[in-house]
Amino acid sequence: MGRAREIQIETRTFKKAGDGTAFFREMLNRYSPGDRVDASDSVDLAALLKRHDEYADKVGEGVDHYKVDNAPDHNTKCFWIVRADGSEVDFSYGHCLEKKDGD
Repeated sequence: MGRAREIQIETRTFKKAGDGTAFFREMLNRYSPGDRVDASDSVDLAALLKRHDEYADKVGEGVDHYKVDNAPDHNTKCFWIVRADGSEVDFSYGHCLEKKDGD
């Protein structure tokens, strides 16, 4: 069996990658499509988003808030960034939790 891969973000540490997946899946499932993510969950999402390999492109001129909505081209929901300029882009928490250099 493989060794557990710890994931650290600014706000918390997950002893196993699966713990991070479960944490963010549970967070996503607390919201309905169209809901704005509350302030405390937004802190964790901001920390997680820093692991995205397209971080600068996703954030653009800055994040106004996060929301949950339907994923493009899929029958699921996902997290969305609502940027300061009003534009929106989705992101995958799973992508952010994938193995990165230094993990």
